[in-house]
Amino acid sequence: MARAGGITNAVNVGIAVQADWENREFISNISLNVRRLFEFLVQFEATTKSKLATLNEKLDTLERRLELLEVQVSNASANPSYFAT
Repeated sequence: MARAGGITNAVNVGIAVQADWENREFISNISLNVRRLFEFLVQFEATTKSKLATLNEKLDTLERRLELLEVQVSNASANPSYFAT
């Protein structure tokens, strides 16, 4: 009878070890996916910042051009004879 209990104990330990390995593998997969997600987000942030900086520079250039055109139109409106031929 003691021997049967020992076998049952060994089976229970084996099941517990197997469950522990499965849990560790699951946790490892979750950790890996969290790391991948984090790396993606860091890369996405860097790319987005770069693109936004480029767009901001282009917008600044367009704003300066618009201001120049507004001054030219204002001057032309104030001095129509300047453009008459």
